[in-house]
Amino acid sequence: AGGVDEGERGGIDIGIMKFTPNGSNRVYATYIGGKVNEHPHSLVVDNSGNLIIAGRTSSLDFPTTAPQIGAGGIYDIILVKLNSSGSSLIGSRRIGGSNTDGINIRSKYQAPQGVETIRRNYGDDSRSEVILDANDNILIASNTQSINFPTTNAFQTSLKGRQDAVVIKMNSDLSTVLFSTYLGGDGDDAAFVLAINPNNNNIYVGGNTTSINLPGDKSGVLHATFQGGETDGFVSILSSSGALLKTSYWGTPGNDMLYGIQFDKFGFPYIMGTTSGDWPVVNAIFSQTKGRQYIAKLRQDLSGYVYSTIFGSGGSEPNISPIAFLVDRCENVYVSGWGGNVNNGSPGYPNAGTIGLTTTSDAIKSTTDNSDFYFFVLERDATRQLYGSFFGQTGGTGEHVDGGTSRFDKNGVIYQAMCANCGRNVPFPTSQGVWSPNNGSSNCNLAAVKIAFNLAGLAGEVKSSIAGSTNDTIGCVPLTVTFRDIIAAAKKYVWIFGDGTRDTTVVPIVNHTYKAIGQYPVMLISIDSSKCNISDTTRTSISVKTFKAYLDFTYKKLDPCDQYNYAFFNNSYVLPAARQYSSTSFTWNFGDNSTPVVAGLDTVRHSFPGPGIYNVRLSLTDTNFCNAPTDTVKQVRISTNTKAIFITPSIGCAPYNALFQNVSEGGVTFLWNFGDGATSTQSNPTHLYSSPGFYTVKLTVVDSGTCNIIDTVSVNIQVVSAPIASFTFAPNPPQENTPVVFTNNSINADSYKWDFGDGEVLNTNTRDEVSHSYNATDNFNVYLIAFSKSGCSDTARAIINAKVLPILDVPNAFTPNNDGINDKVFVRGYGIAKLVWKIYNRWGTVVFQTNDRLAGWDGKYKEIIQPQEVYHYTLDVQFFDKTRFQKKGDITLLR
Repeated sequence: AGGVDEGERGGIDIGIMKFTPNGSNRVYATYIGGKVNEHPHSLVVDNSGNLIIAGRTSSLDFPTTAPQIGAGGIYDIILVKLNSSGSSLIGSRRIGGSNTDGINIRSKYQAPQGVETIRRNYGDDSRSEVILDANDNILIASNTQSINFPTTNAFQTSLKGRQDAVVIKMNSDLSTVLFSTYLGGDGDDAAFVLAINPNNNNIYVGGNTTSINLPGDKSGVLHATFQGGETDGFVSILSSSGALLKTSYWGTPGNDMLYGIQFDKFGFPYIMGTTSGDWPVVNAIFSQTKGRQYIAKLRQDLSGYVYSTIFGSGGSEPNISPIAFLVDRCENVYVSGWGGNVNNGSPGYPNAGTIGLTTTSDAIKSTTDNSDFYFFVLERDATRQLYGSFFGQTGGTGEHVDGGTSRFDKNGVIYQAMCANCGRNVPFPTSQGVWSPNNGSSNCNLAAVKIAFNLAGLAGEVKSSIAGSTNDTIGCVPLTVTFRDIIAAAKKYVWIFGDGTRDTTVVPIVNHTYKAIGQYPVMLISIDSSKCNISDTTRTSISVKTFKAYLDFTYKKLDPCDQYNYAFFNNSYVLPAARQYSSTSFTWNFGDNSTPVVAGLDTVRHSFPGPGIYNVRLSLTDTNFCNAPTDTVKQVRISTNTKAIFITPSIGCAPYNALFQNVSEGGVTFLWNFGDGATSTQSNPTHLYSSPGFYTVKLTVVDSGTCNIIDTVSVNIQVVSAPIASFTFAPNPPQENTPVVFTNNSINADSYKWDFGDGEVLNTNTRDEVSHSYNATDNFNVYLIAFSKSGCSDTARAIINAKVLPILDVPNAFTPNNDGINDKVFVRGYGIAKLVWKIYNRWGTVVFQTNDRLAGWDGKYKEIIQPQEVYHYTLDVQFFDKTRFQKKGDITLLR
């Protein structure tokens, strides 16, 4: 997601694009925004593929699914949740007080430019982060300058300084605020990042402050007081319900910025950022002298460092503005950032840039023009630099980010958005086969970069599927489930099915049958002893139940006849019958874009908008039943008056299986008479006509809810004799270097297609004999397809055992006088697979050249008739058996 200058609406909208995994195609692209300005800051994707975006807006008409939270002001925070196809909003909320919210200090577009307290990089105004908890609740860290920012279940209910951080937690569809709170002291404060401790679900919030009186218990933490300079980083710990548990400053006597917080699998927090001071190196084998980027692994209670280290060129200023941060399953640490000319000057870093940062031998780009992206990977326990690389164009305006957060996934893959190719005066590196390899704009363009560093060790991911069901985890006893490790990167797999059985295999897919009802925790252990983490464990759960629902419904037209009101009766039942439906077990969708109706077994009334055919769907959504979700669909035909109409081809070939498409207006019951004594009451029947003839098909439609109740229509169809394809060939068996003559014996056909099995195809409207020469010794499948005017066809087949002796010759004279005899000179022969044939005049000019064995020379050069004389040729031939032959000779052109 990025800002898009749409133009038509006079401002900047959020532009969202979803790509296929290899970037070759867009899955969808959409705008979201109002009439003024929107800026995305951070995004996350849930397990269902839905996209959550956090950012800010100044548009009063920004699209929302519920009312504004708070009074609203100059800029407000926005949270948006899109479904996986990008086609609709699951939730969208605008949150803010009457001043500026969601901007750190001020926008980069506002004067004055330059460093200001906790806004030190270009784009620091747009830093915030959105994440999900285990229940898909949505958390956002941001900031506010409003004295009336809306709070709920807050530990701090008022603004303490010019700007405070804010932390908000909402439910998964953004309908309810679970908590919303200020977090700040008397100075400037902003929350940039947050993460959840996997051990206890506590929320760790990180960001920056100039306040010496941040709230929170500071007993036992490493830095209970502000460390000096203009700004320090901070980390605060909140409970999952929003209570403030702990706060610690993180910094030096210089200026320190905290841009990342992540957890390893054991629950240890890591922080990352930049410094102008002497950040401490603790328990770290790897460090770079005077590095201005830091990485630190903290104790869980914030009481100290497990290790702390620095990297960078050693100048007086940070090299990069960090954008993405990760701790992988092997406890390796990843940092993505950018530096260079865009970050010089206005933010106050005139000497910053990427020159001097170290790369590794496997770097994508090992040199820099001082304005590039930089990817850095630190090995577990700060032992060494695992990876370092620059990325970007060479020369021109450097790559940068206008604020916001990109992502690494746990497999160590970076998903990086960057503003790139500004000025378009030098090429930007894109990979082969991507959707847009070139900059299609007049200036800067959004570049989407995905890089797999392959340093994160072994990963497994269990996925279950149940044949014939749309639910992957719930089914009816006995239940057979297919389990697979969808990453399939291990050398051995241990499946523990939760019912006392297990399976050990080297294959990443197994089937298992559950024979008793219950809830079964399934565990997959993927193993590869050559990886840094040796094994990876993932889990899922299977629910096996016994109560199965059978869905059915009927419907009735309600009076008066000229309106479209219907009653729908839910006739569903359960086996065994002990289980009962609730009042919300079912959902009715009437196929007319109306709001679905949630109901139990009660009768539901619905008024359709007008005549038409509606697919009414009754869905069971209650997962107390083992086959949920499931549904049944029926067509409801609605009309004021019944009108019988059907569509079917007017002609077919016996035996003809006729398909009848019922497009009647109205109709509840249908009676078909097929004209041969057979009948049907289906809505859209098929009928087999065995014998040729003329048949009158009659449809009678009855609908007691319409004004005329009954209508009838008749249509004539013709069934003709089907073609029969047949052919013979001679000589039989085929003889060496002899054309095969095919005789067409088909009947009841009007056109023919010959496929000789060697790539040659002939279409003809006659039954004349055809001759074909094969060019290799082989068995060829010859097909004759006979077509009738009615579109029917039949196919005959024979195998030709062709025998070819490689041989060739070239005539020594020809007469190109347009009399139809000997007007061209050809290479004659059998078994020729490839050739190069050149003909020269007496001056050495090539007047004819071909690689086509069927092509001949017509005595012209550049469409000019050549004189009567002797021409020389060279011929290089490869036969089908791979033997080669070269020939030279003369050809006399006679007039």
